[in-house]
Amino acid sequence: MEKEIVIRNEKQTDFEKVEEITRKAFWNLYTPGCVEHYLVHVMRSHKDFLPELDFVIEVDDQIIGNIMYTKTKLIHESGAEKDILTFGPVCILPEYQRKGYGKKLIEHSFEKAVELGYDAIVIFGNPGNYVSLGFKSCKKYNVCLENGTYPTAMMVKELKPHALDEGKWVYHQSPVFEIDEQKAERFDERFERMEKKYQPSQEEFYIYSHSVIQ
Repeated sequence: MEKEIVIRNEKQTDFEKVEEITRKAFWNLYTPGCVEHYLVHVMRSHKDFLPELDFVIEVDDQIIGNIMYTKTKLIHESGAEKDILTFGPVCILPEYQRKGYGKKLIEHSFEKAVELGYDAIVIFGNPGNYVSLGFKSCKKYNVCLENGTYPTAMMVKELKPHALDEGKWVYHQSPVFEIDEQKAERFDERFERMEKKYQPSQEEFYIYSHSVIQ
């Protein structure tokens, strides 16, 4: 029997469930434990958060994943500013991963982002998860950080062809991503205890997050 899949905007009554799902999806993935569920919690009240691009995906009436967007900006070498998007956290419950649900959720959000008039997205992540969705190295679009580097983990997707054709751009990330680790630790105490431990994905994350493209 085919499962019923629904993608809709997150409601206030979903908040705790989404935080739990985010925690389970990210636990021990990048570091022992995780802070992404705290980021979800604080992001919703931040000025850069875009509630119209905050989606959950349901399978048979059960929420199994979520994606959130914030607005951010690129500054051109000429001084011109461009409002763009970044997304994250994006998560699917571990038992539903690698089944196409994340792809459906992300592609739905792309369609809505285009409807809202946005033409580019910059994210940080494992390229293996995102190049199939049309993301390319930031170096290919001449998008760098303020220090002039092109991080391996920083990727760009044009929602509108040729949106970033001309010149060099500097990416400025929303301050919402500057997490207070102590507050995140206290927030985590609200949840069911889970064991913090090392797993190989943490080394993979370290390599991606500490390397740049020359």
